Amino acid sequence: MGIISWILLGLFAGAIAKFLLPGRDPGGFIGTTVIGVAGAFIGGWISARWLHHPISKHFYDGATWVAAIGGSLVLLIAYRIIFGNSRD
Repeated sequence: MGIISWILLGLFAGAIAKFLLPGRDPGGFIGTTVIGVAGAFIGGWISARWLHHPISKHFYDGATWVAAIGGSLVLLIAYRIIFGNSRD
């Protein structure tokens, strides 16, 4: 997968993570997109490094999507802990 594919995967992973963890975030759409892209990279790295499951080079691989969404969820939770959760 090229860099454009990782950005698209991150965009979708960020949207899915936002759907799974609803609420208003201080970053808005741009912040969620950045969290999704960073989560895709971090999820892939964690999966390859510690779970011994190398990320496939195919865009439609299920493990790649799970790693990207998981990384996005972790970053979204960390973002809310650090910068606050504005659900009020």
